[in-house]
Amino acid sequence: MHPIEELAALRNPLPEPGTVTPEDCYADACEQVEEQRKKDALHLEAASDDLQVDPLLLALDDLKTQKEAVDAEIRRLLAYGREFHGSRPYGLEELARRAGYSISGVRTAYSETEISQVTAQIGRKPNRPRRNTAKGGR
Repeated sequence: MHPIEELAALRNPLPEPGTVTPEDCYADACEQVEEQRKKDALHLEAASDDLQVDPLLLALDDLKTQKEAVDAEIRRLLAYGREFHGSRPYGLEELARRAGYSISGVRTAYSETEISQVTAQIGRKPNRPRRNTAKGGR
């Protein structure tokens, strides 16, 4: 197998037998993954050729970008849960457990930047003024 095909296989693993419901769709699920592998390999090869960058490094860059986007979304959701949700904010412990953060990590995970983003996205201000507007975070 060519290295780009190997990368595509790593990025698009086949489902394990018994993990597809209903079971008679397993072959279809495998076929879909194989098609995605082909598309991914073509994309990696084209991008690698265009940018003259190793395909593995491109794949890592792509995942890093995805991770940063997910981290930013988590920070916005934490801001929403603490600053915008209902009459009472979600508890720090519950949010920490669900987001994979410590309690103190939830407190510092978001800042005025994320609060402003949530305000713009949902079209309303937080439920109550912030006590400490000089809060850390990102």
